[in-house]
Amino acid sequence: MVPVLIKDLLASAPDGRKVVVCGWVRTMRDSKNLVFVQVNDGSCFANIQLTFDRNSPSQNADVAAIEQELKKVNTGASIRAEGALVASPASGQAVEVALEKLTVIGACNPEEYPLQKNKMSMEYLRENAHLRARTNTFGAVFRVRNKMAFAVHNFFQERGFVYLNAPEITCSDCEGAGEMFQVTSLSLEKIAELGVKAGAGGMKIEDAHKIVDYSKDFFGKKASLTVSGQLEAETFATALSRVYTFGPTFRAENSNTPRHLAEFWMIEPEMAFFDLNDNMDLQEEFVKYLLKWALEKCADDLAFFEKRVHPGLVSQLESVANSEFVRISYTDAISELQKSGAKFEFKPEWGSDIATEHERFLTEQIFKCPVMVHDYPREIKSFYMKQNDDGKTVKAVDVLVPGIGELNGGSEREENYEKLVAEIRRRGMDEKIYDWYLDLRRFGTVPHSGFGMGFERLIRYVTGMENIRDVIPYPRAPKLADF
Repeated sequence: MVPVLIKDLLASAPDGRKVVVCGWVRTMRDSKNLVFVQVNDGSCFANIQLTFDRNSPSQNADVAAIEQELKKVNTGASIRAEGALVASPASGQAVEVALEKLTVIGACNPEEYPLQKNKMSMEYLRENAHLRARTNTFGAVFRVRNKMAFAVHNFFQERGFVYLNAPEITCSDCEGAGEMFQVTSLSLEKIAELGVKAGAGGMKIEDAHKIVDYSKDFFGKKASLTVSGQLEAETFATALSRVYTFGPTFRAENSNTPRHLAEFWMIEPEMAFFDLNDNMDLQEEFVKYLLKWALEKCADDLAFFEKRVHPGLVSQLESVANSEFVRISYTDAISELQKSGAKFEFKPEWGSDIATEHERFLTEQIFKCPVMVHDYPREIKSFYMKQNDDGKTVKAVDVLVPGIGELNGGSEREENYEKLVAEIRRRGMDEKIYDWYLDLRRFGTVPHSGFGMGFERLIRYVTGMENIRDVIPYPRAPKLADF
């Protein structure tokens, strides 16, 4: 018989039918005549209870064989159990399985099992990332992550978007920050040797890269892992109207904080014929859709996070999902922060980025709801953003929510060829690298917009987890890439 998922068994009637359960043992309690084994298969937060009554075993029970297998049962062991689905007298669940046959598939030595400790810190579990999904917390995190990924696709598919797989290797830097992981087939040892020789010959260390002949590299030029699929998505939006990318991106930012990862997933839609207001409408709709999805589809796991991780989480998500988002210009937001009289670590000033403490103050103290800040200073935003007529600001927007600050952000893109070329030159960027991108403005250019949302940032917000490294299966961060 094929095993039945525990989530399906717990939703079934106790009709006495024969079932097969496979999973991992959470606990076993043996009280002379009665044995209770709690089993979890990861399909839901709850366990199912297997029972064995020595005084009154099930009619079809292989008593001697069950007793032998019970000797091998420990926390963490994998088992296959067969029995009848019956009503449970225990509180908290309607059904249990009366054992008729038990097989320990994989034994688990309690002296060596890393998850045997009563109290395990998040850092300890991060060091055992290959096993942490077996805990209640991380089982819930990754079930939520799964359902939210489906919600992302569902939202865009319902609205006529085309799913695009953007390349993970690129020769252009979307954000212009330069914090990219280089991809090369050249021998790093030989490059280092040449660098040492060049240094001995009087070449400055900052000029040593000039000795590398990238024409001999795999791609014939310098290449890196992408920080964003946006530029490539724009090419398809100007052909298919509405597209979205949803995939891994990489940033070599040496930041050891609870908010940074070196490898993370980005959701990036691009829409032809959308101006900034259209873009903001879609972003608000997207955030509300995702949070309502989480509240409806992940209720059991959110109840766990509410109780054990982040009290007040559910009401916070409900509030945002049912709020009208305030829209305010960057200039007015800075003014509101300045006249609030609040003391900040970073003084809010026009021309500076809005820090997380400012974002949260705007949403939690001033407006007490989600806030969309738009029209940022040109100097602190990316080259591709559409310039406003004032010459000082661009049509950019960040979506801020209570509890975390920025959740997603985007802009209307500059569709004017001359203005985009001028901006690339003004910033000292290599114009040749962006020839293909500029072609979009030369051949049938259109107004278009897009935005990006870090998927891990979303999952962190939905679950209430404090550290972003705890909402991705295998976190990649400085000095952290063991698994």
